[in-house]
Amino acid sequence: MVAALALGACNRAGGPASARGSRARGAGPLQVVAAENVWGSIALQLAGARARVTSIITNPSSDPHDYEPNARDARTLADAQLVIVNGLGYDGWAGRLLRASPVAGRTVLEVSSAVGARSGSNPHLWYSAVVHAVVDRIAAAYERLDPAARAYFEGRRRAFQTGALARYDELIRTIRADSAGAPVGYSESIFEPLGESLGLRLMTPPGFAKAVAEGTDVTAQDKRTVDAQAASRQIKVWVFNRQNVTPDVQRVNDIARAHGIPVVTVTETLSPAGESFQAWQVAQLERLLAALRRSGRS
Repeated sequence: MVAALALGACNRAGGPASARGSRARGAGPLQVVAAENVWGSIALQLAGARARVTSIITNPSSDPHDYEPNARDARTLADAQLVIVNGLGYDGWAGRLLRASPVAGRTVLEVSSAVGARSGSNPHLWYSAVVHAVVDRIAAAYERLDPAARAYFEGRRRAFQTGALARYDELIRTIRADSAGAPVGYSESIFEPLGESLGLRLMTPPGFAKAVAEGTDVTAQDKRTVDAQAASRQIKVWVFNRQNVTPDVQRVNDIARAHGIPVVTVTETLSPAGESFQAWQVAQLERLLAALRRSGRS
C-alpha cells in the first residue's frame, strides 16, 4: 500500500512537490478522490465550494475487498491532487493504481497510517473511535493544499465535528451508558470496531465473523457455537451485514427471530449510496439502541 501522508504533500515521482500539489490563487477547486464513499462523504462535506470530491466505490453491492478498478478509475486518480485511501489492505487496488501513475505533488492520505492503526488491525475504521481524528486529518490536508482557504476549511471542520456529528456522538454515549457489557452476536468483522467502542460484549467466535467477511467456509464448531448462542438466548441482539447474507448468516437470522432476539442490520458502505456518513451511521445506531432496549425488557 502507498505510504501515508497524514498532513504533507507526496511526490510520487520522487522529487519536491510541484504546483500541482497546491492550489494557486484563482485556480479551480481542488480535485479530491476517495477510494470509498464512506470517507468520500466526509471529504465532500468538509470541502464545501473549495474542492470537487469523487468517490470510486459507491455501489452498495460492490465488495471493497475484491473491487476491480477500471480505466476510468485510473484516470480519476491520475487527475487528483488529494487521494484518500483506507489502508490496512482494504483497498490495495488503489495503491496499485497510484503506483502505476506517479504524479509529482499528489497528496495521498492513508487513513489507517494517519490515525496510527497497527498493521493487522480491523480495516473498517469508520466503525471505530477514530472518525473525529480522520475529520481533522482531511481538513488539515485541505488547508495545506489550499492555504488561502485555511479559515474556510477550519470553519467547516468545526461545524462538522460539533454539528453534523452531534447526534452520532450522542448515540454512542447513550449506548455505552445504557448497554455496556450487553452480550451481542454479529455476522462479520465489520461490526467488531463499533461493538468494542460501544462497550458491548462480542460473543461471536472471531473465526465465524472472519470467515463470513472473507467468503471462506465457517468451521462446524463455530456454526454450532453461534447457533447455540441464538437458540439459548445467550445473546441479547444479533447484528448482521445485509450486504453479505450467506446461508450461515441466514440460518442464524432465522434462529434469532424464532427465539425473540432482536435482529439489527448494518452495511459495509453507505446505504443508500447517496446518504451522508452521519445520517447512515445515526440510522444504524438508532436501530441498535432500540434493539438493545427492547432486549432488556424481554
